[in-house]
Amino acid sequence: MGIAGRLLPLLLLFIPAALREHLSPVIDDHRPDHQDDVVLHPIVLVPGLTCSELEVRLTDAYHPSLPRCGAMKGEGWFGLWANCSDISTHHYPPCFMEQMSLVYDPIADDYRNIAGVETRVPNFGSSKGFQKNPPLIDCRDWCFEVLRKELEKVGYVDGDTMFGAPYDLRHAPPVPGQKSAVFSTYFRRLSRLIEDASRSKNNQKVILFGHSLGGMVALEFVRSTAMAWREKYIKHLLLVAPLPAEGFVASLQNFVSGSGLLYVPGVDTLALTLRPMWRTFESSIANFPSPAVFGTGKPVVITGDRNYTACEMEELIADVGYVAGVEPFRRRAVPKMNYFEAPMVPTTCINGVGNDTLEQLVYWDGDFDAEPEVVYGDGDQEINLVSMLAFDDKMRQETKQNRVYKSIKIHGARHGTIITEDWALKRVMQEILEANRI
Repeated sequence: MGIAGRLLPLLLLFIPAALREHLSPVIDDHRPDHQDDVVLHPIVLVPGLTCSELEVRLTDAYHPSLPRCGAMKGEGWFGLWANCSDISTHHYPPCFMEQMSLVYDPIADDYRNIAGVETRVPNFGSSKGFQKNPPLIDCRDWCFEVLRKELEKVGYVDGDTMFGAPYDLRHAPPVPGQKSAVFSTYFRRLSRLIEDASRSKNNQKVILFGHSLGGMVALEFVRSTAMAWREKYIKHLLLVAPLPAEGFVASLQNFVSGSGLLYVPGVDTLALTLRPMWRTFESSIANFPSPAVFGTGKPVVITGDRNYTACEMEELIADVGYVAGVEPFRRRAVPKMNYFEAPMVPTTCINGVGNDTLEQLVYWDGDFDAEPEVVYGDGDQEINLVSMLAFDDKMRQETKQNRVYKSIKIHGARHGTIITEDWALKRVMQEILEANRI
């Protein structure tokens, strides 16, 4: 090791803790000779938003807006959304959008499918179940393909020590006091999966790993469990680029201008075409910028007529033409912003920093169908650095959590590729192995 290499750890000691983490180097500890002292604990992978598939069944209660959309009525389960893969003839976009859309029920204060549409998430339990069909665009790597192969190299085996927990991407995990029929079922299944994985390995605790929206899901799952259950079953909570309750500005662009995250072949102006469907998802409003983090003075959306700060999101939702979204935002998204409870289990949060990340959206002529001009700040290309630091601060305010909390900022790592690019994945793998050792 050179002089610079020997001095770097000493120099870091003189830098404030938050900045020291920000500059934390990537250490290649992911080598076979470092694995001798590692006893692998079962690991459950919770994927990002676009990696969970959906199947649908149409019942007699389904009254399609177009005759062709009812072609599969009474035919049993079929694929509605298979991340990045082809959509067969009966799924052409209007039918896909109709059957994929959610309805907010103000009486139940919960989301549901439209009448006559039943959905389910296939392949629960398998770490190989995130990609059933060959993709038209290369998104396999984003869905744990590279990570899974690296885990196999160190000894993990699908169905034995490595598992997957896909979920319905349209819904957002609830906080205490909120109902969610979909996530109540999912949390029960995830509990059983973890318990079974633990029992099959002589009651070893389980590592729970979540990426992007999957990080938010994993965190809320742990916080929903009884403390005694967490202490018995959770070895470590590993969150990689988790979507923060503190919010991020890119979520606004997806809502206002449309999102291209759900690929549909043959559709021009994809974001605008799918925008009406996207806005019905609870997950589309679950991570709007929080006033507590983004402030009440600096606008996050700018137009020629008016500006919108983080505390004016209800007005923005109405002004972009989706008045139906105001009530669910107020009743379901805002409580998520204002709620925090430390998971009280050993937790590592890994984020990318040092990338241009949306900080303000500018629609000078008020045309929300147009691509906005953007002002950039720091983050992982999706999540703003200010949100990451706010989450770190909340975790450290709880003394007991702070003792078992580790925050890592990898300079140059991006939101999606932090688990695919070799140099960033090495650090992620290092932390997985470290979680097994501790």
